[in-house]
Amino acid sequence: MTARVLVAGIGNIFLGDDGFGAEVARRVSTMDPPPGVVAADYGIRGMHLAYEMLDSRYDTTIMVDTVSRGGAPGTLYVIEADPDSCAGAEVDAHGMTPAAVLALLRQLGGDPGRVLVLGCEAECLDEGIGLSPPVAAAVDEAAARVLEIAGAEARRGPAVATREE
Repeated sequence: MTARVLVAGIGNIFLGDDGFGAEVARRVSTMDPPPGVVAADYGIRGMHLAYEMLDSRYDTTIMVDTVSRGGAPGTLYVIEADPDSCAGAEVDAHGMTPAAVLALLRQLGGDPGRVLVLGCEAECLDEGIGLSPPVAAAVDEAAARVLEIAGAEARRGPAVATREE
């Protein structure tokens, strides 16, 4: 049985490199995702993402976003999120971080399943459309890694075989 995997692009395309998640989600959706994998750009609609995760009950969600971990711009990271550590994250309907999405999902009584973040170190988050050169150069590799991870997650099968629908 195939697990259900959501690839969710997060970020604001009007803030330079913050559009990374949207670009990767768009790129993945034009590729051939494995069975059970859905890719979508949620942009700044974190509240919508929380409700999607609540209603659709994905086994794994891979959020794609910019991160700040001190590396060189364009560096990619795969981070396993701890949904239980997100309590108290600020919920803002127009700019929610992955932690805020997970906090809202928990407040709504949802179970996020496994959550991974594929993050990219940003160079510029100033107003303006378009990714900086090092972040733009990381998009293809990020899309390939997301598909690789999503495929492996889908093949693992559902976390709970008797999950209520």
